[in-house]
Amino acid sequence: MTAPNPSPQKTEILGTFASILGLLGIFLYFTGWTYRWVYFGWFQIEINRLDWSPRSFLFVPLQVFFGTLSASLLTLFAIIIGTILIKLTLWLVQPLPTKSTLWSVQSVANDPHQFPYKLQQLLAIPRFFADIIPPALRKDLIVVIWLLIILFWLAQNQGTVDARRDAVNETSTLPVITVILPEKQIALGRNLDNLLLDPSLKGYRIIGDKELFNYLRGQESNDSKANPPRVWRLLLENNKWIYFFPALSAKSKKNERPPVLAINQDKEGQLMILAPDLPSIR
Repeated sequence: MTAPNPSPQKTEILGTFASILGLLGIFLYFTGWTYRWVYFGWFQIEINRLDWSPRSFLFVPLQVFFGTLSASLLTLFAIIIGTILIKLTLWLVQPLPTKSTLWSVQSVANDPHQFPYKLQQLLAIPRFFADIIPPALRKDLIVVIWLLIILFWLAQNQGTVDARRDAVNETSTLPVITVILPEKQIALGRNLDNLLLDPSLKGYRIIGDKELFNYLRGQESNDSKANPPRVWRLLLENNKWIYFFPALSAKSKKNERPPVLAINQDKEGQLMILAPDLPSIR
């Protein structure tokens, strides 16, 4: 006895549901990728050099949409504005009663029951380009374009806000880091038995800005008594690399960004210590 074939209506519903899930996955991935691209780009790290699981991008949008109360309110605002923009765009590209040419626009505008002539001239431009697109794709294309624009804007805004928050020591959600390496495996760093003694740089070479190296040398250890306090925080562990930076002060300029150090984890005798914040007991 053969099983009954599914009805055409059920097949259509399943096809529509599969299409919606596919589009939802694309939108979530696009939002997650944009957020990480902006977040790590703020620290001058190229996201394409990092090793991410594609599925991890699908969960990042939760931070974009609902990470904070302000993010949730901004998402609600974007939904309202996006709906208005989509409806307005669909109205703008509605075909004219006659063929969309300059002659027909001018004749329609002369009718007292139609829009003024100057407004019709403005509407003729988007309507002319809309006529090139097949009507079956016009609505879907407009909706998708506006959704991508809104998602990009939300992800870009939240990525910038979160990067600045984590870069500032007083608001950072990133852990405090301590890295201990064997001698002569890294040019920067303090002698563990004597923090005041600069390690020898004999045998090392330099390419780039020596002033940046000199700026960081001597600042490698945390100092809660400094003004402002100096704290190193872990930015990322990815693909056997550790990225960490000296956190900024809350009084730092909005456009100020910290230098980021990268160390390969494939080093013998390496030790890394993480903590949510500096220990309270000194």
